[in-house]
Amino acid sequence: MDEIYGDLVDTPSSREYKSQLLSPTFEDTEPERYSQFQDPGYISKVLQRKAAHIGYLRLRQQIDYPDDDDTLDLAEYNMFGGIVTFAGYPTFNCFDPELYEKPIDIAIVGAPFDTGVSYRPGARFGPDAIRLGARRLAHGGVNPARGNSRNSPLVDIDPYRTALHVVDCGDVPMTPFDNRIALNQLYRGQRAIHKHVSGGKPRIITMGGDHTITLMALRSAYEKYGKLAVLHFDSHIDTWNPEKLGGGVTDYMSLNHGTFLHYAAEQGYLAKDHCFHLGIRAPYIDSKYDKAHDKRCGFDFFTARDIDSLGKQAIVDKVKEVVGDLPVYISVDIDVLDPSHAPGTGTMEVGGWTTRELLTILDSLDGINIVGADVVEVSPPYDTNSEVTSLAATGVIDSILGLMVYDIQKSK
Repeated sequence: MDEIYGDLVDTPSSREYKSQLLSPTFEDTEPERYSQFQDPGYISKVLQRKAAHIGYLRLRQQIDYPDDDDTLDLAEYNMFGGIVTFAGYPTFNCFDPELYEKPIDIAIVGAPFDTGVSYRPGARFGPDAIRLGARRLAHGGVNPARGNSRNSPLVDIDPYRTALHVVDCGDVPMTPFDNRIALNQLYRGQRAIHKHVSGGKPRIITMGGDHTITLMALRSAYEKYGKLAVLHFDSHIDTWNPEKLGGGVTDYMSLNHGTFLHYAAEQGYLAKDHCFHLGIRAPYIDSKYDKAHDKRCGFDFFTARDIDSLGKQAIVDKVKEVVGDLPVYISVDIDVLDPSHAPGTGTMEVGGWTTRELLTILDSLDGINIVGADVVEVSPPYDTNSEVTSLAATGVIDSILGLMVYDIQKSK
């Protein structure tokens, strides 16, 4: 070991022992230790090994290790070390009123909540999985595939090497015992982040959590920016009237991951007729009613198969035309992707988009005013060992970060 690692494992006692090994007196008396053995061949082999070991000690590497109390090189983390944040972004307690003067341009925050689901749970563990999936992004670097073409204004954007104040605020503590308290905690956490105004109006990217959490993110963003044009990437419409989904027994059941957009419209958070569902393919509950109600909530939509008949650019052009200069909130349910690209989610629907198709559409949205976003419904217990779903979510956030950084830099 010493031949390779030098004095890595040295202690005062081990150094003294090695010093004895190297002394001529010690070598001369070694045969006496083996006199009890009658086999001369055995004694010879032992002494040969001992001689070889002594030779290694004499030739061992002299490695210039730092002083034992020197920690300068520990200040720079690699992708496996340090506190796990999204892409290694700095972190602090964004919810502490005494720190409201710290500037935030873009905040990433987790919402560990999954008690609004109708099928498979597990999304409360989504924020941690997404952060782990983002480890390799910490080294930054311009991505030649960013943007929808080689002429995209996003191609030179590096969200991880920017002068903007981008932070990971950690997760909002959300109780698992009462949805009302949990969602209120999330709202207050989002509101606290939006109070960091010394660097401009913060833009928040929320990692879910199930899709119920979007309602609180929309509420806080609405209070900060006004009515929002929502781009809702999902396989389900999520504007269901609670009388149709979840609210037939108690009012407590009425708010869930399929009704939150109904409430967002009802509360006036949405810029009606400027909102879109994208990637829709799940069946309606009551088709005639649901279609009319979705329209009343202010949404138009593109189905998952429209990407084949219309093409990505036609979808993007229509979206940009309708949202105009309005503040835009992007909400991405990871089940907008086909189950082959995102198996770790609660309510999968076959026939979805590929990861590349989704990222190409997102990257084509340069120029619109994105003030907030979320990625939800990542359920790690159902993901593969290769982190397919959390990596897809990481890619979505990476794309949204690029759009936000570009928009902020352009406006300065």
